[in-house]
Amino acid sequence: MSERLPDERCDEPVWPRTIAVALTGASGIHYGLRLLHCLIDSGVRVYLLISQAGQVVLKMEAGIDAPARPAEAERFFSARFGAAPGQLRVFGRQQWTAPVASGSHPPEAMVICPCTTGTLASLAAGLSQDLIQRAADVVLKERRTLILVVRETPFTTIHLENMLRLARAGAVIMPANPGFYYQPQSIDALIDFMVARVLDHLRVPQRLLPPWGEPPAQGD
Repeated sequence: MSERLPDERCDEPVWPRTIAVALTGASGIHYGLRLLHCLIDSGVRVYLLISQAGQVVLKMEAGIDAPARPAEAERFFSARFGAAPGQLRVFGRQQWTAPVASGSHPPEAMVICPCTTGTLASLAAGLSQDLIQRAADVVLKERRTLILVVRETPFTTIHLENMLRLARAGAVIMPANPGFYYQPQSIDALIDFMVARVLDHLRVPQRLLPPWGEPPAQGD
């Protein structure tokens, strides 16, 4: 795990990197959970946002009945993924005082994983109806990295136009399309393929998938 840096203003440590992760109501919640796990293991501080529909999909697909209240959810996910004190923060859907709501305190990057086409449409229209949408808008306007792991098929013309508009605004559109060229042997391997691609774009070191043309690292 990366070392934390001392804060000259107080005794509380600060984290060298902060990345926001949003879980919305598209199928594919395991991508987001695996990403969350890998970021915490890498020593990154994570700001976690969960939509109301994302809360439902967590239970449907992963059997996780996560608390709805941010403080309780923070304790729940911190224990589940072994986060260090202060490493994982969970914010409510209307918590406008959260750091991610302001351009004066944006995260280094944000990943919406999975990303619904409804969220996609709201972002393309510049809406900020909840904290997820506002945080993504802040990341775009501050020229930080915004990755959208869209999970839908087939795409309509409206979906494609929204993706194009967001790509032109600087977002990275990364549909949940795992590859098969490395001969995955399990669903977990397919999930890791996508998470590895996200981590590569975040410039977070990962051992889930070797670079093309290189053998797997020993012990993988």
